[in-house]
Amino acid sequence: MEAKSDKTEYDQVREDLKKLQEDLSTLAKSVADGQKGNISHLRDEIRRESLAAFDQVKQRGDEALTRVRDASGKAVESVEHKIEERPFLSIVLMFLAGVLVGRFLDR
Repeated sequence: MEAKSDKTEYDQVREDLKKLQEDLSTLAKSVADGQKGNISHLRDEIRRESLAAFDQVKQRGDEALTRVRDASGKAVESVEHKIEERPFLSIVLMFLAGVLVGRFLDR
């Protein structure tokens, strides 16, 4: 009788181990599926944040470009006004600047 009892216990342990193996397999699949969902969520979040950062950088670049255009336009107007006020002096200064540049390039 004891041999039958040992065999029954052995079969019970064997069934328990199979059930444990199935449970572990199910758990591993559940964890893997959950991680896939997390990875997908993280990828979407990173994409959203990078697009927001890109838009912010683009907006700042556009603002800087507008300021540079305004400043350069004002500088050009100022130079044009000075040339209109003193055309002869402007010609002499440009001539001297050309001579200096020519001297530096000859060396």
